[in-house]
Amino acid sequence: MSHGVHRSAQNFVSLCEVGPRDGLQNEKRIIGVDEKVRYIELLVAAGFREIEVTSFVSPKWVPQLADAEQVLARLPAKHGVLYSALVPNEQGLDRALAAGLKKIAVFTAASEGFARKNINATIAESIERFRPVVVRAHEASVSVRGYVSCIVACPIDGAIAPEAVAKVCQQLKDLGVDEFDLGDTIGVAHPDELARVIEACACVVPMETLTVHLHDTFGRAMACAERALSMGVRRFDGSTGGIGGCPYALGATGNVASERLAALCASRGYCTSIDREGIDAAARFITGVLTAPLSAS
Repeated sequence: MSHGVHRSAQNFVSLCEVGPRDGLQNEKRIIGVDEKVRYIELLVAAGFREIEVTSFVSPKWVPQLADAEQVLARLPAKHGVLYSALVPNEQGLDRALAAGLKKIAVFTAASEGFARKNINATIAESIERFRPVVVRAHEASVSVRGYVSCIVACPIDGAIAPEAVAKVCQQLKDLGVDEFDLGDTIGVAHPDELARVIEACACVVPMETLTVHLHDTFGRAMACAERALSMGVRRFDGSTGGIGGCPYALGATGNVASERLAALCASRGYCTSIDREGIDAAARFITGVLTAPLSAS
């Protein structure tokens, strides 16, 4: 916990750690269950209240996360820590419910080209695909996050209008989605561009339901995060060590590092649940795993 700052709803910032899913999903070398579990244990020890731990996408598409059930079965149950996973369809939801998760994420885009490339569906088709997923999740008292990719620009369609992002948020809201995660998937946003997207989306969903998911491809993520904070955004995704990127967005390596977001919040007088030494230990561990030389088989 940051010291010397009185915690209130207004100055508390929630950081969701997405490293175990978004950070690892594109790694070519399969990371073992033991290493994934150890990584998540370190994230829990660092104070994260929400950790996106895996994906129930077909192992054929994301072989790195084929061990979702094994990892989830070994995670430490800790009061106040919410584990979540990405779910593409009802089959994925079945697996998430069987694993006992209390939060899932569905994913679409503000760009038709990206939606087709990434999830093999139009935006409208993806929304329809989520309809039974959201209904059944809520029946099971599971909350639903909705990812919206390419909120500023798309590698296929180019610039994306803020109104297009707001329209997708409205459609997700109409389905009953609880939280709206705005992703600068290729990391191109300038603070002013991000601000326009946030303004547009805050007209259709409450500001407190918005999460910002930044990539630091061009080194502007921290300036964007600061602008979002100044506008009232209090939820951010990060990936310890800045690991991961997007498999369908060439060159978009590097989610914004969670430790940099935590440091920004502390320097601006905002409070988080994160322990600096703990997060540094988690970042050191996972970057060490990813850069370790391949052992001889």
